[in-house]
Amino acid sequence: MKRHRDKEWALAIGPDTVRLFVLKAKALSAAVNEDYVDGAEHEVEFDGDRRDRHHHDGLAEERSQDLSTQEFRELIRDLNVDEAAELVALVWIGRGDYLASEWSEAVADARERPYRHTAKYLLAMPTLADWLEEGLEAIGA
Repeated sequence: MKRHRDKEWALAIGPDTVRLFVLKAKALSAAVNEDYVDGAEHEVEFDGDRRDRHHHDGLAEERSQDLSTQEFRELIRDLNVDEAAELVALVWIGRGDYLASEWSEAVADARERPYRHTAKYLLAMPTLADWLEEGLEAIGA
């Protein structure tokens, strides 16, 4: 993707803040992708053919993932409406919905989305970190 360094972007959200979201999104993605190879690690064998499942370690892992997700949600809640709209606009530019030259339109459309659903919307994106990085690169930030 081309960089558009010839345009000065006045961002409400700082590029370093966006990079923090990139790191958090990568961490969440890595936590989700750490699957067991065959799932047998949690099976307990008894005499005969009967098996029981032991989920203690899985619960601890789920809690830590939930804490990461909760932390991400809290970071989104700490953004003001303009910052949240720009974060969404960066994602849209990064995935190719808008060109960098359509920044104002992307931000305006992002402002029409319900602010309170921003974290849920972003967390549903499997390649959020990549799209944010590509969005920053596209605007030259």
